[in-house]
Amino acid sequence: MGRKPTKNLNLPPKMRVENRKVGKAYYLDTNKIVDGKMKRCWVLLGHDFTTALQNYAETVGANEKEKTFFTFSDAWNKYQLTVLIKKAPQTQRGNLSESKRLLFTFGKAMLDEIKPMHIRRYLDHYSDKPRQADKEMALFSHVFNCARAWGLTEAANPVAGIEKHNSHGRKVYIYDEILKKVYDCADVPLRDFMDFMYLSGQRNMDSLKADERHIIDGCYEFSQGKTGKHMRIEVVGEFGALIDRIRKRKMLNKIVSTRLLVDLDGTPMTKDKIRSRFDTARKKAGVPKADFQLRDLRAKAITDKTDSHSLAEASAQGGHSDASFTQRTYVRRGKKVQPTK
Repeated sequence: MGRKPTKNLNLPPKMRVENRKVGKAYYLDTNKIVDGKMKRCWVLLGHDFTTALQNYAETVGANEKEKTFFTFSDAWNKYQLTVLIKKAPQTQRGNLSESKRLLFTFGKAMLDEIKPMHIRRYLDHYSDKPRQADKEMALFSHVFNCARAWGLTEAANPVAGIEKHNSHGRKVYIYDEILKKVYDCADVPLRDFMDFMYLSGQRNMDSLKADERHIIDGCYEFSQGKTGKHMRIEVVGEFGALIDRIRKRKMLNKIVSTRLLVDLDGTPMTKDKIRSRFDTARKKAGVPKADFQLRDLRAKAITDKTDSHSLAEASAQGGHSDASFTQRTYVRRGKKVQPTK
């Protein structure tokens, strides 16, 4: 019998990962009789997680024996194979991280035996990080509901009716004075990125992937990475002026790239480059990290759009189908009203 894994607990049973210089390799840990002796054999499943899960499902899932009782780990394994792989890469990474504590706590528990009191204890135990605990319970609830639909359990969802911490997300609004301090300390590529993110009102990674080929018929046309929602933003006003400015700068570069946000030599900007330069500019400006984070630019854009136009237009620019979500999550200033007299 092999040793019980102590890391990578989010992987399905008998799946192993090996870190190599060129990347990761995922294997299925099997036992075979060779020359009359039982030997361990590792079957290569693939070099990326999604492909490995698909191959795992074909190799193991189709031959899995009928079980009478199912654990949370059983439900999570099927969830990975059928639900998780369809989510956006960033969401997958978040769910995998959230699954670690869930599997540590509930992994071996039978689904039918998990009660509301266990959920309450979990939330209380991790009350020092309420937002993270709430996100983990949201994932648990979804996995459990899927397990019910798959026939793994007929028990009621134990999360239902349990009051979570109701931790509030970030509510910081970046006023123009703070933005100017950091902006003045930024280099040209970082300024382009900050301007693009604010004027488009999009997420960090969606802004970073902006491409010349996305500009069609006078609009910046793209699909959001997180939601997959198709968007069109008119290339007019200050946003249009920014695109022209970027194009003129790119003409002076020796390296040619279709990406809009490029470094001084023409190479595409990366997440690490942006993060490092933003941290440097913020420190140089004397602005604490808690007072300004890159993601705040999107919230500032949507808040300002709500003030200058309407909540409906701000919600549309953010790619939201529900204006109440926009109001609750991204609008970080109170509604402007007139005094009594």
